[in-house]
Amino acid sequence: MAATASSAMHITAARPSISSTCRIFKAGVASVGAHNKVTSWAKLASTCHVSSVQSFRRNFMSSPAKFEKFPAKAMSGSGENKPSSGLPIDLKGKRAFIAGIADDNGYGWAIAKSLAAAGAEILVGTWVPALNMFETSLRRGKFDESRVLPDGSLMKITKVYALDAVFDNPEDVPEDIKANKRYAGSSNWTVQEVAECVKQDFGSIDILVHSLANGPEVTKPLLETSRKGYLAAISASSYSYLSLLKHFIPIMNPGGSSVSLTYIASERIIPGYGGGMSSAKAALESDTRMLAFEAGRKHKIRVNTISAGPLRSRAARAIGFIDTMIEYSIANAPLQKELSADEVGNTAAFLASPLASAITGAVIFVDNGLNAMGMAVDSPIIKTLDSPTDKH
Repeated sequence: MAATASSAMHITAARPSISSTCRIFKAGVASVGAHNKVTSWAKLASTCHVSSVQSFRRNFMSSPAKFEKFPAKAMSGSGENKPSSGLPIDLKGKRAFIAGIADDNGYGWAIAKSLAAAGAEILVGTWVPALNMFETSLRRGKFDESRVLPDGSLMKITKVYALDAVFDNPEDVPEDIKANKRYAGSSNWTVQEVAECVKQDFGSIDILVHSLANGPEVTKPLLETSRKGYLAAISASSYSYLSLLKHFIPIMNPGGSSVSLTYIASERIIPGYGGGMSSAKAALESDTRMLAFEAGRKHKIRVNTISAGPLRSRAARAIGFIDTMIEYSIANAPLQKELSADEVGNTAAFLASPLASAITGAVIFVDNGLNAMGMAVDSPIIKTLDSPTDKH
């Protein structure tokens, strides 16, 4: 199986993976923005700005706190003639390879935007069968809006590589895949070959991002999952990360960082998230800890994973109940707002930056705090509970 670009809940119900050939990609901006009645967190990027404590207190106290849906804005630089304040997330001179982007909708794309806004050069690995669709959309300008940076320029990705992370090397590729017309015209797309191509093209990278997952039987309960479906989920969603890190570490500069995406189904029951996907996410988190030790000791590379909340992406919609999960999160999470992909992207930028130089082997939750809840506050069983809430 091929490994697909994951998004909201990090899974597609179709064949997995990463695509494409060398093409200029798009990127927009990640952003931490604000609302007229809410404190403003502005401008994560090459120069990441955080409002002063006084400004924070003044804005916060001027009116009753109320959480709103708001976009995040990552800035590639400051267009204002004002001195920068706060701690900078500066990735200038760094090069990132992001595996698992096939469109401009999802966490992988948001991570690319935030890294780019912070100054990093972006390389992308996209699932081979998605190449034509992606290139057609790009050529027709469907991604143009997402490519606009805060300074008005169009964000470019230096190169897009065809990639299928289910296959480590050419010897692993079965004949039916080699003969598949969706792979026709593409070459050097196994993990080993892509790593070799990147080395030949650029020499080295500093940041490796794993943003892909697939479970062909994700809609089946675990008890109804076949061995083939279960192992396919593990292969595409967790071993693919191990394979990427194994083949890319030799070309990663010391002090580099690797980030993957996981989901709370790894440790909590999420009915409907089946087919071995919960097992794959648990394996990914366990591997993150071991890889952090091995990669840290041998190569001075940090390894972390982000447990992201539900996002209404194309991949997540394939599961069938993403809207329900988003509504559940808004009703029960400590922060009652819809999660933005940019918030995950900005977290990845932080983890990749020198500001996170002592963070490795960690599972970082970016889900409005839903992971901390031990009960559903919107349950009719506890409707009399005196719980603080934000009415929508």
